[in-house]
Amino acid sequence: MTDSIFLGGGGPDHTTAQSLLLCRANRHGLVAGATGTGKTVTLQIMAEQFSAAGVPVFCADVKGDLSGICVPGDPTAKIAEKLNARAQQIAMGPIAYGAAPCVFWDLYGKRGHPIRATISEMGPQLLARLLQLNDTQEGVLTIAFQYADDNDLLLLDFKDLRSLLAHISTIAPEIQKTYGNVAAASVGAVQRQLLLLEREGAETFFGEPALELGDFMRTAPDGRGYINVLDATTLINSPRLYSTFLLWLLAELFEQLPEVGDPDKPKLVFFFDEAHLLFADAPKALVDKIEQVVRLIRSKGVGIYFVTQNPKDLPETVLAQLGCRIQHALRAYTPTERKGVKAAAQSFRPNPNIDTETAITELGTGEALVSSLDQKGAPTVVERTLIRPPSSRMGPATDAERAAAQALSPVAVKYDAAIDRESAYELLSGREAQAAKDAEALAKREKAEAEAARARKSQISYPAPKPARRSRAQTPTEAATNTFMRTASRELTKFVFRGMFGGRKR
Repeated sequence: MTDSIFLGGGGPDHTTAQSLLLCRANRHGLVAGATGTGKTVTLQIMAEQFSAAGVPVFCADVKGDLSGICVPGDPTAKIAEKLNARAQQIAMGPIAYGAAPCVFWDLYGKRGHPIRATISEMGPQLLARLLQLNDTQEGVLTIAFQYADDNDLLLLDFKDLRSLLAHISTIAPEIQKTYGNVAAASVGAVQRQLLLLEREGAETFFGEPALELGDFMRTAPDGRGYINVLDATTLINSPRLYSTFLLWLLAELFEQLPEVGDPDKPKLVFFFDEAHLLFADAPKALVDKIEQVVRLIRSKGVGIYFVTQNPKDLPETVLAQLGCRIQHALRAYTPTERKGVKAAAQSFRPNPNIDTETAITELGTGEALVSSLDQKGAPTVVERTLIRPPSSRMGPATDAERAAAQALSPVAVKYDAAIDRESAYELLSGREAQAAKDAEALAKREKAEAEAARARKSQISYPAPKPARRSRAQTPTEAATNTFMRTASRELTKFVFRGMFGGRKR
């Protein structure tokens, strides 16, 4: 087992070996260059050799042609003659064709094992970036996460988060007393963004079984490290999901791995293709977090290699942390591009024999300017280098070849079937169902009590009213009585008046 990986041949005659020391491989690196200049092949030969040295690798296959790493190169192919000529030119010796041990992954679960993470693991900050939320909406999301933590509500997938948001919107006055204002408009905005993300297929990424990072750090029975290839041919069409996922993966590595200092070789090498997407529209707080992870994760034995078209795609604070630099050709047709070339040239340790700025624009396909770290950790002078040919196929693997490689995967049974255990959605749905049952039971009880009260009221007895007379005609008795009374009244009145006025006879 070697203590370095061979990148290619440098110097005037391209016979001076350009290598990357394994003990310095955790100091990160950059592979840059315009489209079509050979970045993917450089990534491929580095992944192959890290694997051969027993170092597990993670890399994203954005265009689909990196999948050929699971298939041996073909010595009878048309390009084989050129590859053999290059191997002789750089004093490499005969190409040892062979395939690397690979495990294919896919966030959508179509062309590899599905990769899943829980909503809780993603956290409110990364999820807010994924949903493109403003500060107010991110605050509502943070409140939702805190409420879930305080009430033992597991947030595993999209339906858990949707249920939680609906729940806190209905109890907003109560929430406000403890956590702060939860505006219905902000909750609605978050829910709309969730719907948009779901329509892009992102809901398949959230759930269980969640990825265990140890499964990215496996070695094959022959001692070679597994190369974990993320199929990103579809994922790259959702650049925010792609970059947020890789950033989450870096953050998880940083949080979970123990400190190991500077090991003899990395525990994992992480290639971040299309790295400019990581920093596109990223707020300063997130860029600061990325810088912190890049600066500190090396002490946990992880090497990060950014792959992008131009070094200026990365912030200066991140570029300053990258020890190995492999610069393929850049084009300089505009003033802005010329400034980019100049900045790239100035990032190398000068070589008096090379005009670095001019060389960057003259490099051919498969040629690069290379500088790495020596045993003391100092950057080596830049050298114009022919990149070595790969041992595996330069080009995509067929579906059958991918399937054959995937059949040997050590984690197939573990991740292929989704699990849906009890979480916030089930708990909140159960509470709502129980509340509905309680309300129905209360309504029935109140109805029964009202009916019983009416029944008791109907049982109270009152005197029966006299029947109303049907006719206004007087009976003979009533007529006689009335006549007598009228006569008696007249006579009494006469008697009283005669007494008062002296009209009575003597």
